[in-house]
Amino acid sequence: MCGIIGVAGVPDASRVTYLGLYSLQHRGQESAGVVAVDGAGVARLHRGMGLVSDVFGESVLAGLPGDVAIGHTRYSTAGSSVLANAQPIVAGYHEGPLALAHNGNLTNAEALRGDLVAKGSIFQTSSDSEVLIHLIARSEAREPEDQLLDALERVEGAYSLVVTIGRTLYAIVDPRGFRPLWLGKLGSGYVVASETCAFDLIGAATVRELGPGEFLRIQGSPPELDKLPSLPAKPQQRCIFELVYFSRPDSTIFGRSVDRVRRALGRELAKEHPAPDADCVFSVPDSSNAMALGFAEQSGLKLEHALIRNHYVGRTFINPTQAARNAKVKIKFNPVREVLAGKKVVVVDDSLVRGTTSRELVQMIRQAGAKEVHFRVASAPITGPCYYGIDTPTKSELIASSHSLEEIRLHLGVETLGYLSLDGMKRAAGGDSTEFCHACFSGEYPTEIPDDTQKARNATPLQVTLAV
Repeated sequence: MCGIIGVAGVPDASRVTYLGLYSLQHRGQESAGVVAVDGAGVARLHRGMGLVSDVFGESVLAGLPGDVAIGHTRYSTAGSSVLANAQPIVAGYHEGPLALAHNGNLTNAEALRGDLVAKGSIFQTSSDSEVLIHLIARSEAREPEDQLLDALERVEGAYSLVVTIGRTLYAIVDPRGFRPLWLGKLGSGYVVASETCAFDLIGAATVRELGPGEFLRIQGSPPELDKLPSLPAKPQQRCIFELVYFSRPDSTIFGRSVDRVRRALGRELAKEHPAPDADCVFSVPDSSNAMALGFAEQSGLKLEHALIRNHYVGRTFINPTQAARNAKVKIKFNPVREVLAGKKVVVVDDSLVRGTTSRELVQMIRQAGAKEVHFRVASAPITGPCYYGIDTPTKSELIASSHSLEEIRLHLGVETLGYLSLDGMKRAAGGDSTEFCHACFSGEYPTEIPDDTQKARNATPLQVTLAV
């Protein structure tokens, strides 16, 4: 999962992009980058490891002039967490510099990479996104738009893209629409971003969400927006986990308020797994806040604020190693003992992936004096890996894939455990339930799945040391 943003026809586009990336920081914490293109078509790139605030300062932004820019915050799902894999990717191109930022995961990237290498391509990264650059370069089509289409017709999986070729900005969503992408207006210019919360910070007006397979071109000064022919249609598969966890609650994605869907998830959870003898309910902040509120509304239990989150610590789930996730649990959360002491409590979390951080949380709540702990999960058991942009590459990492409900309850050390059903998730999301991808919960994958994705997940670019 990553955050992407593109800006066209806006003065100081790099600064606008930088601010937008702040709003998308929750989508990736490993690296950040911005490419800016000036009036002469010169592209300048700055990337770095860490948070947006760590990577960019005033002197860096001053060196990124231009009214066209794209930006990226990375959470790796293909390719290791190293600077070489940071985005945007920039390459020389006969129509002008080409820069690309990608949110998603290409399921056939390894097969394509092998074919390209056999034909002479030289890769600088282990990221699946670089495959697109090589496919574009090898296209025999004459126009850049057709070259992009040629490349995209060969890839499978999830991709929301912002691409610049020269001073032209393109925004593209894969035909199934796995990942969100929105169009906004800022003055006489345009902005595209993963979530609407980015528009709020930069003062852009929301125009609309891009549909599956949609292909937009923004070019000229002042910029003009053209809707290009869509990619060949495929059954819609919006990622339901975006609504459960990844997107910010103040965003609208897939035509839905994330906050309202999460409240509805909490209400459905209270219907399916009530805890009538409990004294109170509270969330594992922050992504579960609205779910706990919905649970309280439905159950009539008192909503408490029993875990304090340190907001100077990032999201534990999207840390690339389990050791980092474990270390951050105690740094990230601290219990309010006066709320918990002697109480029977309901803990609401958005999901249960590996079970390790949740177990530590339960121990922390017990040590603070809770009499009983009833754990409620506002999504179904995650039983399979995601191949479309979420870091669950192997079944062995997923506690629900190999353990029964009772075994998980004992592992967590709680009195009762309840997961929301997949049907309950669909009801909370509303609309046509067939539009969602829920493969990690149901095992129903909408694309052909390669035999091995672990290799791509951990691959590291070639490291070369030159003797002088």
